[in-house]
Amino acid sequence: MKQNEPTATIADANRALLDTLPFADTDDFADADRGFLGTLEDAVIRDADGNPVWDAAAYDFVDGDAPATVNPSLWRQSKLAAKHGLYEVVEGVYRARGFDLSVMSFVESDTGVIVVDPLISKETAAAALGLYRAHRGDRPVVAVIFTHSHIDHFGGVLGVVESADLEGRTVQIIAPEGFLGHAISENVYAGTAMGRRAGYMYGAALDKGPSGQVGAGLGQTTSAGEPGILVPTVDIRETGQTLTVDGVEVEFQLAPGTEAPAEMHFYLPRYRALCMAENATHNLPTTCSPCAARWCATRTSGPPT
Repeated sequence: MKQNEPTATIADANRALLDTLPFADTDDFADADRGFLGTLEDAVIRDADGNPVWDAAAYDFVDGDAPATVNPSLWRQSKLAAKHGLYEVVEGVYRARGFDLSVMSFVESDTGVIVVDPLISKETAAAALGLYRAHRGDRPVVAVIFTHSHIDHFGGVLGVVESADLEGRTVQIIAPEGFLGHAISENVYAGTAMGRRAGYMYGAALDKGPSGQVGAGLGQTTSAGEPGILVPTVDIRETGQTLTVDGVEVEFQLAPGTEAPAEMHFYLPRYRALCMAENATHNLPTTCSPCAARWCATRTSGPPT
């Protein structure tokens, strides 16, 4: 698709923005790199037929100063969001960034790992889990937590839960009360409208490049793999409810009707780490779209991005 050059009005407006925001402050870049452990050797994630569903390297062009075609603030945000790999939040809590619109987190338990928000597609979720295991060992998944009812936080669950676990239901699926109804309403009943909205919202049909799609602000774009869903085995029904999952105590706080109709936060006393889902983010709060869950940690090793 041929893209037009920016008009003088747009180019002038983009240049003028450079004088209104503190672009010389690069602390966010140091924060985004902190805790980096490694990334995939091949940045292209493919489905079973070999078709690419995610290509992190497609955004390698987002480098240096913003071109005249792009708002400098969006360019800067895309430079941050394009970073991909496995990062340590605190020792025992890790997350994979840059492999879908959202992020996927890992909480190490006594004998395995708790997966938090397994992305949109099973292919990207499986790749993120593989990256975690390459750095932290082949820990079995003992539980999956869905922080809320947007598809970028549950769609990849079949990439982290084995078929044998499905049959025996040996993996706990933990979600806020009302999760399943809202997830189905949004993605099935309103699925066509949601798909059309997403096309405009993320610019997914545009060619990637400085005259096309450079990112979606909260992440780069949505993956194109196979989404799925699992019925929760544990509903979180009230603030203060606690669970002990494979030796790890988890204290929950319900937050319905916030960034999603069904949403929750949780605190991990063992790691002194707090997950605020989508209700505390290190970027502009979203007004019409789901975004990546963020971690707040009371230790110094591992920032929100």
